[in-house]
Amino acid sequence: MSVEQLEGSHAADRRSHTEALLDFPLSRRGDVLPEECTWLREKAPVAKVRTLTGDPAWLVSSYALAKQVLEDERFSLKDTANAGVPRQYALTIPPEVVNNMGNINSAGLRNAVMKALNPRQKGLQDQLRATAGKLLDAVIAEGGPADLRAGFADPFSAAMHCQVLGVPFEDWRRLMSGLDVAFMTAREPFADSALNWYKDVGYFVDRFHEQLARPAEERTGLLGRFADLREADPESAHLTDEMFATVAVSLFGAGAVSTSAFLTLAVLALLQKPELIGYLRRHPERMGGAVDELLRWNLSVGDGLPRIALADVQVGEVLVKEGELVLVLLEGANFDPEAFERPQELDLERESANAHLAFGAGRHFCPASALGRTHAEIALEVLVERLPGLRLAVPAENLVWRTGFIKRLPERLPVAW
Repeated sequence: MSVEQLEGSHAADRRSHTEALLDFPLSRRGDVLPEECTWLREKAPVAKVRTLTGDPAWLVSSYALAKQVLEDERFSLKDTANAGVPRQYALTIPPEVVNNMGNINSAGLRNAVMKALNPRQKGLQDQLRATAGKLLDAVIAEGGPADLRAGFADPFSAAMHCQVLGVPFEDWRRLMSGLDVAFMTAREPFADSALNWYKDVGYFVDRFHEQLARPAEERTGLLGRFADLREADPESAHLTDEMFATVAVSLFGAGAVSTSAFLTLAVLALLQKPELIGYLRRHPERMGGAVDELLRWNLSVGDGLPRIALADVQVGEVLVKEGELVLVLLEGANFDPEAFERPQELDLERESANAHLAFGAGRHFCPASALGRTHAEIALEVLVERLPGLRLAVPAENLVWRTGFIKRLPERLPVAW
């Protein structure tokens, strides 16, 4: 929808609140800011939209209002899975795992998860650097053009999560293929989405049993910690094998798809400004700040962060009613000039970059944010060191962007060097 059409729709919406302002989601391209963002933020920062399922929702696109929604506990994530509520798309994972981390009530279980997500745990970063090097060895041996997503971003993201969870890296392709179904954004539910989910739960149950069979000193990753809990923590005695597996599959799914999509789009952003690769190679000490700026810049979240209002709440000029769906438009908030000076400039020396909302905010702030940052920093450090002449091997406009998926993602990222 063009800006001119938006103006006309907005005028019509003022006359009748029964029609949607625009169809959502916006563009699926992850390398170009959707043209509607600026208009929405300036003219309708809380805008009425129609989602993929045909349901109405409020789209929040300014930084201040987005932060308000994310930090206000009257806007609920777990209730987006309730029967009969408006949805952004059909559920493709069981409702009970939408807010899986929020349902971890055992203190021992929570502690195990947080320890597993700690990027400073012994040996993790060294292992990640070694894995990144091996993956790039294979890419270089194959020769360019090479698909950096398939050859590096996907397996590196999977490798980290396999190590953190305590499952064999050799299974990464099988695990990543399950995510292609688990995170589809479909208009209508489809039966085999549940089959796909429980297939992966079964895989993690089997790996959990393998950890249980090992001596305590040989157990690894989160599943190893869960095995220790099963034996030693009475608070966790009521937890079934499937519950432990569900936590693991949820963490793998949300983590691997997010880190891979971010890394792919971060590399693409750098490829479109090749001088930045040279900058990072000369200034490795700036990598942490650069990753935060790339997180702010990143357009991988294509469908907004969903919340259901638990009460009537004033958001800007709109009174959001109890039971209504609110979607936080990250590309609106993270490109808001009220929060970031020159927001459409990718500035790797930006001082305020860490104020971005890429990891959310409030009670649902991503518990793996530090791990995600470490993953990106190591990947980019190794990449710019090994391939300083990296370049996009095809015109950017010829990249094929995935449709019907929770992330904006190019199917391939062909590069040369």
